[in-house]
Amino acid sequence: MQSIAKNVQEYLKEIPEDRAVYFKKLRDVIVKNIPDGFEEMMSYGMIGYVVPHSLFPDGYHCNPSQPLPFINIASQKNFIAMYHMGLYGSPELLNWFVKEYPKHCKHKLDMGKSCVRFRKPDQIPFELIEDLLKKITVEEYIKKYKDNLKKFKKS
Repeated sequence: MQSIAKNVQEYLKEIPEDRAVYFKKLRDVIVKNIPDGFEEMMSYGMIGYVVPHSLFPDGYHCNPSQPLPFINIASQKNFIAMYHMGLYGSPELLNWFVKEYPKHCKHKLDMGKSCVRFRKPDQIPFELIEDLLKKITVEEYIKKYKDNLKKFKKS
């Protein structure tokens, strides 16, 4: 479910009341802990945290006019989602997250390639997300992205 909200405040007003407090807390955790250099904006119909063109002029390879996405959060029909491209692009970070998740949440991890789905918003592991955010700087993310893009283009 992509939103047509023009800014973050509009998006936040669209969140269903039963999950708004959890979604806003997730956003607060991200805003307070994301390393310097990432910027918050609407991205692909969700709240996004991106590498701005001022730091990475090439932009996102799928659409270079767009800044490089890092994290998006969304209120989907049946869950709150966090899309973390660092998890998708770094096997080490993914392995760490998968190993740590059960220490912070009693429910099984529900995850796709970059998408972590929280079907029970009151069970979002906020402390784990704080730790995750501190694991990769904007410079490290750009380097990992470039390295992965080179591998992708060679295959």
